[in-house]
Amino acid sequence: MDAYRAALVGLFPELASTFLDVGVIGRAVREGRLAYSHFNPRDYATDVRKTVDDRPFGGGPGMVMMVEPLRLATRDARQAVPQGSPVILLSPQGRRFDQRAAAELAGLPGLVLIAARYEGVDERFTAREVDDELSIGDYVISGGELAAAVVLDAVARLIPGVLGNPESAASESHVDGLLDYPHYTRPEFDGEDQAPPVLLSGDHAAVAAWRRREALGRTWRRRAGALLDRELSPADRELLASYINESATNDNGTPR
Repeated sequence: MDAYRAALVGLFPELASTFLDVGVIGRAVREGRLAYSHFNPRDYATDVRKTVDDRPFGGGPGMVMMVEPLRLATRDARQAVPQGSPVILLSPQGRRFDQRAAAELAGLPGLVLIAARYEGVDERFTAREVDDELSIGDYVISGGELAAAVVLDAVARLIPGVLGNPESAASESHVDGLLDYPHYTRPEFDGEDQAPPVLLSGDHAAVAAWRRREALGRTWRRRAGALLDRELSPADRELLASYINESATNDNGTPR
């Protein structure tokens, strides 16, 4: 089994190492399904102070990451991953990262993630060294390490063998464009609310239909735009209509 190989170029290896020690990612690393290496641009700076940033040309606030330390770190990172692995910059200007993008990356032999800091990186580096840019959302965080962790976690879950139950990845939110259905566990009655009786019925077909209806309904309620981009089957249209009709007369938040 060949490990999926990932390399991170960033200034704070301790953030990455903490993340890679726990949970699904940590298990994937320990089992040899995911191999990981880190390249710190500061190690490639040539001055005594190990400078990796400078003031932007033209003025303005903040600092910009310099070309040369990033370039050298990235070129070494390329050597640590298989041929065909893209170099991806985590950037507010990137295309939106979603489950489809995670699946695309999981189908490759590896990837290099560039975790920027400060006001961003010198555009000459991006033009020469970066294959793609990804954004995890329209908000501001302190640095690209957190965004890189999000991307790597989403990708690692799709590597064969990483999840204990392969069906887990196939049934999660966004995999088929829908939000996930509600989940319940013991006790059946928690002192205030009862779990939906259909889930305790033992009727697998009825359970599957209920879960599909709830996934469609939850998407309609919370991300209606996602339904505009898909062609619903007659069965799905019937389930969604049932959900909407029931919601119109029983919209008090109780389990269906």
